[in-house]
This record gives sequence, C-alpha cells and structure tokens, in this order.
Amino acid sequence: MIPSAYADTFARDHLPPRDLWPDLIFDRPEYRYPDRLNCVSELLDRWLDKGWHDRPCMITDSATVSYGEMAERVNRIANVLTGKCGLVPGGRVLLRSANNPQFVAAYLAVMKAGGIAVATMPLLRAKELSYPIGKAKIALALCDARLAEEMEKAKAQSPDLKRIVYFNGDAPDGLEALMRRASPRFTACDTAADDVCLIGFTSGTTGEPKGTMHFHRDVLLIADGYGRHVLKAEASDRFIGSPPLAFTFGLGGLVIFPMRVGASSILLEKAAPDDLIGAIDKHQATITFTAPTAYRAMLAKLGRQSGKSLRKCVSAGETLPKAVFDAWLDRTGIKLMDGIGATEMLHIFIGAPEDKIRAGSTGLPVPGYQARIVDAAGNEAPRGTPGRLAVKGPIGCRYLDDKRQRNYVEKGWNITGDTFIQDEDGYFWYQARSDDMIISAGYNISGPEIENALLTHPAIAECAVIGVADEERGMVPKAFIVLRPGNPKDAQMVKLLQDHVKAEIAPYKYPRRIEFRDALPKTQTGKLQRFALRAEEAGK
Repeated sequence: MIPSAYADTFARDHLPPRDLWPDLIFDRPEYRYPDRLNCVSELLDRWLDKGWHDRPCMITDSATVSYGEMAERVNRIANVLTGKCGLVPGGRVLLRSANNPQFVAAYLAVMKAGGIAVATMPLLRAKELSYPIGKAKIALALCDARLAEEMEKAKAQSPDLKRIVYFNGDAPDGLEALMRRASPRFTACDTAADDVCLIGFTSGTTGEPKGTMHFHRDVLLIADGYGRHVLKAEASDRFIGSPPLAFTFGLGGLVIFPMRVGASSILLEKAAPDDLIGAIDKHQATITFTAPTAYRAMLAKLGRQSGKSLRKCVSAGETLPKAVFDAWLDRTGIKLMDGIGATEMLHIFIGAPEDKIRAGSTGLPVPGYQARIVDAAGNEAPRGTPGRLAVKGPIGCRYLDDKRQRNYVEKGWNITGDTFIQDEDGYFWYQARSDDMIISAGYNISGPEIENALLTHPAIAECAVIGVADEERGMVPKAFIVLRPGNPKDAQMVKLLQDHVKAEIAPYKYPRRIEFRDALPKTQTGKLQRFALRAEEAGK
C-alpha cells in the first residue's frame, strides 16, 4: 500500500489481511489515480480553480449554497476539527443528521482534514449508535442539534466517545459558533489514494452490522464508473432523491455524482413521495434517485405537468418490478434506470445506460467491473441458471476487523448475497436475496434485529420475523409471536408490540404485520425454521 498520511493507524491496522481481499481490477485509465489523493480536493476545490465560486452546489427550500460557500464551510469545519476538536489524520468522526447542506459540509470536512467519516441515519436509536462507535473506536461526533436526545444516550453507553459537537443550532459551543472563529482557508491533508476516508456500516443480516472501509480513490471511482459510463450526468443537472446520505446509495447519488461534474443537488430532510414531487417541480430537478416503491407511489400523485423537468430516474435499493417500469415509462416517457449496488462495493456495479435498458433486467456490469453467476462451490454456472451473484472491479469488500470477510469474498470475487440469472446476452435478472435481509421501500432491515427488540418485551415468549410480499412497499417485516400465558391476542397487543419495537430500534423497522401463534416451527435440535414460515407465506 501507499505510505499513509495517518498518525492514527487504527484503520490500516484493522483492514483484512491482503490474502482475504477480493481481486481489484484497474484496467481502465479513468480508474488510475495519483498516489497522493484527497477526494475532496477533486470534488470541491477544483471547481474553484475553474472560477465556479457562484455556481449552485446544494439547494434547499430556504437557501442555495454555492460551490464557493460550500468550500468555505468545509474549510472552517476542517479547522475546527483539527484545532478545537483535536482530530488527527486517521481519526474517526461519527456524523448524524438528516440530509442538509451542513451535514454535507461536515462530511467533506472530515475527509479533507484526513479524518474518517462514519455516517449514521437520523432514525437510529442510542443502542444502534453505540455499536459503530465502539467498533470503530470513535472519539468525536458531529450531530444535528435536533437529534441530541438519542446522541446523548449513546454517549452514556459509549466509553470511546469523548466529545459531541452539535450543528444546525445556536449554542455558544455549537459548530456554527466555532466556525465563525475559524479560518476560511484549509490545505487538504496529503492523504494516500488508499487511505480509508469513510466507513459505511451495513444494516446487518445477523443483528451485528459490518463496517465497510473505503478509500479516497473509491469515492472518485464510483463517479468515474457508474456516474460517467451509465448515468452520464452533466454540469447543468440538478440531482434530487430520498435516500439518507448515511446510505452509500444516497451519498453517491446526492453528493459524489453531482459534485464530480460540477452539478447541483437538491437536499430534502423529508422526502416522502409528495415531498419529492413538489421539490422536483419547484426546483426543476433533472435526475432523481429513489426506491421502486417511491416511484410507484409517485405515479398516483403526479399532476399533468409534474415531473416535466426530469430526464433520468435511477431506481435501486430493492428489485424494480416490471409493472412499475412500464407504468413510469408510460406516464413520463422515461425509462427507470435499475441498478444493484452494495455497501461493500460503495455503489452500483450493475446497471444499464438508457439506450441499453431491458425492462425487468437489472442490467450489465458497469465498465471496469466483471460479474458472473456461481454455484455453491464457487464455479461459474451456465447461462440461464439461477445462482449466487459474484462481482469484482476496482472496488471491493474490506470489512473492519470482521471474520465475515471470509464469507463475502470467495476466490477473489465479492459474493453479494443475491440470487440472479445471467442470460445469453450478458444481462442480469434478479431473483431474490440469498439471506434473511428484508428490503422494504429501499431500506435494508434485519429480521433478527427486530426479533431481538421484540424479545425485550415481557409479554413475548418466542418470535420469528421474516419478509413478506407487500404491494405498496415491495416487502415488509412480519412477526410470528408466541405470547406468554395470560396475554391477549388482540389488536391492542399488536399496537403495543409495534410501539415497543419503534422505541427500541429505528421506527421504520417495526413489524408492520403480526401473527400470534401457539408455537413456531423448529428443528429437532430446537433451531427456528424461518424457511418454513416463508414457505407458508409464499403459499398464500
């Protein structure tokens, strides 16, 4: 590896052994970067060198932040981080906020200063926040002041976390007050292209999320790969979307892709279908990123003149039903751009530009990536045969100090956990997830995590959670529950348990359906048979 700029060597010390990395392919000139590289210099500072100080960068309903203003914010925050907060190169910083310009500025500032950003969703509870804090040994957090309650609870549970600085508030010790006393100039840390700049935590399929470690070059790679060859965005574009910036899908679609080409991004703190439609029309958005369920909901709400500014619509986060593709095309004249990515791979690695889209197919490997279908032994399966999706390219899985690295990487390939079919023309067709992950309205939800939350309620003896088909959200969590004697199996109990889960973990994860049972299917050794419950639901 290239000599690191980091005084804090935690990240490199906890990368997987090199023999457990997937093969990395750099056979295209656009994926070859200089040894010394800070991604923020490329995403932001170079536009100032072109004289684009006044060009819109981030847009909200109340304000527009230009590239020059964003650069000044980033520099002031970077000076606060390295000065008042004592951040040294290689230090990890937790970020917590809804989508807004100050969150973007904080994210970029951490990376420009040589820190490692660990972004978290605003809906997470203290228990969920404490895990990445401990796993990544995070001492500093930058958090939206409106989310202080759970952040303070997390701090009480996290001995590693020493300081929280709040933003989007008026506290005398808040980030804005500190920024006013900081210099607007900052020289980017002389980071190596393969210095870790962000750790993205997965939703987790076994209740324990995995930290995926990505380099400065990886941030540019997704823009120079999917963004350049598939999305083909232009400087005149205005991006908009619903995914939180803590999801790498949102980070790429709403920050990295637009800033790589000098375009603008419209940020929404609330991005329900109604909000999204209104903002698209108000701000004349041209490219949108959201989940298939949102497109389906928007179809019923689009006015006669709504969405006329759009020219590209990206769909990811869950499988795109052909019926939604067809209806959106009929209503708007735009082909939805389906795609599959992974936190381990940072963003989309299979998709198709508009002229190569086939309805119902996820698409083709992004240029510079290879993909194939493999059997249980890791051997390539014949075309037309369902199997496990394997992919490799210039980015690959590197878990933070996690034994599950051996499960994700086989024979140099990233095994995504998805079942696909590849046809004779090379197109990939999604079949199902290969594990217990529930993908609901674009969010990854772990069934075992919901089970753990339910089991903290005294009325529950046993439970199992699986994903079941849902017309509106694609899939929703359903809980099968065995109650302790004396507890009623009624609607009041259903609501009580749903509210309990909302209080324990992020509210969107609650089981939208609950069925009470006298017993759950198990093996002779007492292991829960979730596959039996899935088979029952499929039969319905």
